[in-house]
Amino acid sequence: MPSHPVSADVQYRLATPDDAERLLDVIYDAYVTIRELELKWPAAHADLEQIRDNIAKNECYVLEADGVIAATLTLSKEPLVRWDSDLPFVKWFAVHPEYQGSGIGTKLLNWVEEAIICDKLGASALTLATAEKHPWLLAMYERKGYERIRSVDHGNGDGTMHLLRKVVNPELFEADLLAKKGHVEAQQLT
Repeated sequence: MPSHPVSADVQYRLATPDDAERLLDVIYDAYVTIRELELKWPAAHADLEQIRDNIAKNECYVLEADGVIAATLTLSKEPLVRWDSDLPFVKWFAVHPEYQGSGIGTKLLNWVEEAIICDKLGASALTLATAEKHPWLLAMYERKGYERIRSVDHGNGDGTMHLLRKVVNPELFEADLLAKKGHVEAQQLT
């Protein structure tokens, strides 16, 4: 049970540099298990400068509950060289422990999927990655409709990492697949 009851007064917005200290607290406190598992995830070990850098280089979204940042999720603007995917990638998803179990994280994730990925970007799907050795993250994302599309062990001690995808616009996703298939077939003919 969350230690903070969550009222209906929630707001979604982009983070600003002024939010960096609170975001450091949210991410650091939320990523305790990640550090205990000795995963090398940058967010789990971020300092204030890395938080500011994330805000400046990416789209870092926050959910405020009663005026307090309770959760955050970043839409990466950096190329996904290691995953070879052209779909939007979200990372640094964290819910402050005082709000965990309240549904705040699901609200933020759903809002980003709908308002940002689907409506703003017009994308058919999004991706995220998580570690197999985390005790509950993989199952949680799969319950939320994400499916495993690629697995790899980068050899850095994190073990098997899974790239997951969630289709947020099925019609557009099918059209994208058909267009890619047609493009590949056309290239094979030349």
